[in-house]
Amino acid sequence: MSIKSDKWIRYMAQAHGIIEPFEPRQIREANNARIISYGTSSYGYDIRCSNEFKIFTNINSAVVDPKNFDASSFVDVQSDVCIIPPNSFALARTVEYFRIPRSVLTICLGKSTYARCGIIVNITPLEPEWEGHVTLEFSNTTPLPAKVYANEGVAQVVFFESDELCETSYRDRSGKYQGQTGVTLPKA
Repeated sequence: MSIKSDKWIRYMAQAHGIIEPFEPRQIREANNARIISYGTSSYGYDIRCSNEFKIFTNINSAVVDPKNFDASSFVDVQSDVCIIPPNSFALARTVEYFRIPRSVLTICLGKSTYARCGIIVNITPLEPEWEGHVTLEFSNTTPLPAKVYANEGVAQVVFFESDELCETSYRDRSGKYQGQTGVTLPKA
């Protein structure tokens, strides 16, 4: 299994549509202002957060249960920025839609800009033949409100290609998050 380079990422995105929309280079500026970078990097792809957020609130004093998640525990926000309350979290989705090849597994890691501010970006691996918008989880580990910017980089996807195909892909087993669009809540 090997990590894939910028050349491979560009080829696969342009010839096979594994990332849409796709940016073949790093973007660090928009409208003459610095932004948190996104696009193709040396050995990964820096993904962007869309402007759709679900901010966790404890207004209903609900128990967080991954098998029976109460959607009313979130407030829906559409904005260029998301303010996450102290010691809380928000869900979002990527701007990019992914189509992972059968021989590939990805690992996603939060960008250091957010990590250095106490904002943790958690994303599960993108499995072979999974496709959809990636649901992002932002944890604000600080005692202060924290800001996340839409349409800017939030995490890096690193692609690993196996030297043999898996017997059963995410698509083969009809994974419950296959083809997800929008911010997707937990499914039991």
